[in-house]
Amino acid sequence: MSLFDTRVPAVLLRTDRNPFHHGTLGAVRSLGRAGVDVHVVADCAHSPVRASRYLTGLHTPPPPGASPEDVAATLRRVAARIGRPAVLIAMDDACAVAVGRARAELASAYLLPDQPGGLSERVADKAELAGVCASLGVPHPETLVPDGPAEAARAAWRLGLPVVAKWSRPWLVPPGGGLRSTVLVRSAREAGELYRRAEEAGSRLLLQAFLPPGPDRDWFFHGYADRTGVVRAGGPGRKTRARPRGAGLTAVGRWTPNPQVQALAERVTGELGYRGVFDLDFRRCGATGGYHLLDFNPRPGAQFRLFTDSAGLDVVRALHLDLTHRSLPDGVPRPGRAFVVENYAPLSALRPAPDGRELAWHAPDDRAPGRALWALWGRHVAGRLLDRARRRHGQRAAGAPARARVVRQASAPPADRAGRAGRSDRPDDDRAGSH
Repeated sequence: MSLFDTRVPAVLLRTDRNPFHHGTLGAVRSLGRAGVDVHVVADCAHSPVRASRYLTGLHTPPPPGASPEDVAATLRRVAARIGRPAVLIAMDDACAVAVGRARAELASAYLLPDQPGGLSERVADKAELAGVCASLGVPHPETLVPDGPAEAARAAWRLGLPVVAKWSRPWLVPPGGGLRSTVLVRSAREAGELYRRAEEAGSRLLLQAFLPPGPDRDWFFHGYADRTGVVRAGGPGRKTRARPRGAGLTAVGRWTPNPQVQALAERVTGELGYRGVFDLDFRRCGATGGYHLLDFNPRPGAQFRLFTDSAGLDVVRALHLDLTHRSLPDGVPRPGRAFVVENYAPLSALRPAPDGRELAWHAPDDRAPGRALWALWGRHVAGRLLDRARRRHGQRAAGAPARARVVRQASAPPADRAGRAGRSDRPDDDRAGSH
């Protein structure tokens, strides 16, 4: 008899347009292997995800710029098509915020964690998170929210250059405008100029003290807070390779025991009353040794399959089991296990992995997405190089410098859209700063 109630399907919701979102494929495989019907509401027209044998159905997502009300309307249409209650899993921050706002409206068609009202939006907002950390006494880089260009310049000097500049709600940053969700700024003038684009970005600019990257400094914690608030499944992991190098999204991660990170994650979610899947990012300060909470993502992280225990439990499976009132199996953690994103770290995917390894795209029981990846990725990279060459040619023709001085850094972006559902975890858009 299956551990899972396979009568209850799962619906994965993602509004960003990134075709290489491997976390979506991980969720499709995890639940599909358990016998659960998996429906994806996302743009997968040019994504390896659509090739998975475990995918039950693809549904048209809300259009770019959709409001939370439009997201809810799309979900109602999908629910009518499926015809039975389903477990709903938001795969990006924008969707987590939209679902949180429409929870009461969606409750008749979807099974959802009993989340305190507005909490997903509160922790996903970078400026609000700074206040959350201050109220809980959790280490967080010093953060200032200026109210004008001159104050932004003064705040940059006060924090000490370089500083990290973030838009508080990165999912509102419009695509194609040259804005990044997070950048490292190296002058007060640059901070002031960035502030002048706040209206375009759609949310407040915040400036944050820069915590330099380094060996053994970038950590994450994935978990599931069940109906009683107990953190189940998941665990602490260490980022061993990032894209871009030294900062950026996780290209290679390793399940690494860390009692300090675990205790912080459990304390934060417990004191907030958080329920559901979460993904936290930490950076260890080289001066103090303290772990600073950088991001609280109220949804599964892209590498959540790293934390698959001996019973096959991960955070997505834990969510489905808990919401369908099934018992969660007691598995044994598997520290040392690695996660590799092959298109970002191809050589790492070929090296021996004595403690076990999860590949983002390739799987022996689901080979088609791995085969599709390379053709799609090759076209993507060629297109990016061509666009870059055209921009440089245009800049030279206009007498402008060929290279921008904005420096990107740090952790995989949850730049989605919740007031206006849109783009996020694009392979070339990285969260920077203290990540």
